[in-house]
Amino acid sequence: MKKILILVMTICCTMQLHLASAQEAELQQLALNIEKLAQLKQVLSNMKKGYEIIDNGYGKIKSLSEGNFSLHQTFLDGLMLVNPELRKYKRVADIISYQASILAEYRSAYSRFRNGGQFTASEIEHMAKVYTGLLDRSGQQVDELTMVLSSGKLRMSDAERISAINRIYGDMQQQLSFLRGFNRRASSLQDQRTRSKAETEALKKLSAQ
Repeated sequence: MKKILILVMTICCTMQLHLASAQEAELQQLALNIEKLAQLKQVLSNMKKGYEIIDNGYGKIKSLSEGNFSLHQTFLDGLMLVNPELRKYKRVADIISYQASILAEYRSAYSRFRNGGQFTASEIEHMAKVYTGLLDRSGQQVDELTMVLSSGKLRMSDAERISAINRIYGDMQQQLSFLRGFNRRASSLQDQRTRSKAETEALKKLSAQ
């Protein structure tokens, strides 16, 4: 009986020791879990801060980008506006004057050549083609000048608009010079044929006497 009691007490002690050991292990595991949870919370906190920094940075970059775009757009829109002083540029008036001269001198010369009787039908047709080409070209240049001087048509700086005006001026000047040279040669030929015809008529009259 005594041996049985000792055995029972031994088993009880052993079970208590195992139970205590198990409880200690659970407590250690719980402590580790709590530490891991704290670490996880710190990681999540750091991630949140990182995201906020990135988001704020993106917001700043986006704002700067939009600001630059607005400045860029304002600059481009400004190029659509024409400085009123450009319309007072002397060569603008000269271009209009050249166009008026081309129209007036072409009409006068063509009427004289067509009605003078010294040119054939094919020659008159050739003259008409030359004059038509000049009128079309000068008309295109006046249209271009109008666009250069009109707001909302072309994106150009003042310097670029002046350069365009100078180019149109040079082209119009050349066309007027060509027209005058063409009319001068045609007038010379007309006068020559008129004199030749008059001489022929005079010879005929002499021969008839």
